[in-house]
Amino acid sequence: MSKARVAYFDHWVHPIAGEMLADSGILEPVRLELSSRPEVTASLLERAHGMQALIRTDAMNSGTGERWLASEHLIEACPELLAVCSAGAGHDVIDVEACTKRGIIVCNQSGAGSEAVAEHALGFMLALSKKITAADRVIRRSSGWNRADFTGNELFGKTLGIVGLGRIGSRLAELCAPFQMTILAFDPMLTAEECESRGACKIELEELLDRSDFVSLSGPLSVDTEGMFGAAQFAAMKPRAFFITTARGGMHDEDALVAALANGHLGGAGVDVFTLEPPAPDHPLLQFDNVVVTPHSAGITAEATRSIAIATAEQWETIFSGGVPPRLVNPDAWPTYSKRFEKRLGFAPDPLL
Repeated sequence: MSKARVAYFDHWVHPIAGEMLADSGILEPVRLELSSRPEVTASLLERAHGMQALIRTDAMNSGTGERWLASEHLIEACPELLAVCSAGAGHDVIDVEACTKRGIIVCNQSGAGSEAVAEHALGFMLALSKKITAADRVIRRSSGWNRADFTGNELFGKTLGIVGLGRIGSRLAELCAPFQMTILAFDPMLTAEECESRGACKIELEELLDRSDFVSLSGPLSVDTEGMFGAAQFAAMKPRAFFITTARGGMHDEDALVAALANGHLGGAGVDVFTLEPPAPDHPLLQFDNVVVTPHSAGITAEATRSIAIATAEQWETIFSGGVPPRLVNPDAWPTYSKRFEKRLGFAPDPLL
């Protein structure tokens, strides 16, 4: 049996993924270079059985635009493709619907970077409430400041509202426990008992916004979550509360967030994700001293990238050994996928139980 060809762009998130797959007896990693001529990349993708999806920020920074993102157009140009995997928990860079129609499975790496992202959200909370970043900026660019101008607040005893109590949200709740914070959660996918087991009290979004000193948003971008935080939600937040997002750009309305900051209703914001990444240097959110921003790097730590890479390599090996991948996004694709898999690789994958 010939090896399954898995294409990836330029590099894995950590070299260990390449090392693991190079030693695999069932896979042939195929490196694609963003600097290559388009026809060269296209010819390699046409023969690929698997594709590690390109990250949107990397695509934009490379100057290739969205040419190599896993769109319906690109998927149609890859007749041998059986599986597409994202590099993190999010899979908004992949047209899941188009994949499902063609019998292509989609997988993510949910959970592998949850510790890093949860710690990042806590870092935002500390930086904003203690005015650490604002003080640093002023001290670097001026003199004659008064340290009383940087009087902040403690996290101890405050209320945290977590929107999306998945692995990241649950870990954030654990990290905040020593501060004896009240933890509220809005997550339609979980029962009250499940939220309680994760250290939070399940309530509706409106009440969470009204009561929380910090609102932390996490979770994937989808048709259900796109635009879920707009002017109405920011207006409903407690005056001088802080908005934190380590989710995905597009889940919050950036113009509405700018307005809520400009009129003084919000005390500040910690933003790791933007609708267009990277954001332009003149982006309105970058003009506020009470806004802390990072370049979609919440999940990028030495430990997390290694864990994600290992999870990625293991999942690719599971897929092409005929197993059911542990982080399957679109199980509806399995029946058609199974037939296509057997036709191309000569054996049937395991049934989806």
